[in-house]
Amino acid sequence: MNVAIKKYKELKQLSKDELATKIRETEATLFQAKMKKTTGQLENKTSVWRMRKDLARMKMLHSQTK
Repeated sequence: MNVAIKKYKELKQLSKDELATKIRETEATLFQAKMKKTTGQLENKTSVWRMRKDLARMKMLHSQTK
């Protein structure tokens, strides 16, 4: 099974409050990763791309959750 689909299914199980918390945590982590990338300290450069995609998934689910 595709990793993105698996992650989507896991996120879909979370409540709206849990999603909001996870979004804030991911945004903070993404900010830190961007700073490390800028200073050349980030080893895995694809992690920024993955976090952006995960954040987009979470925000989409959060807007759909009632």
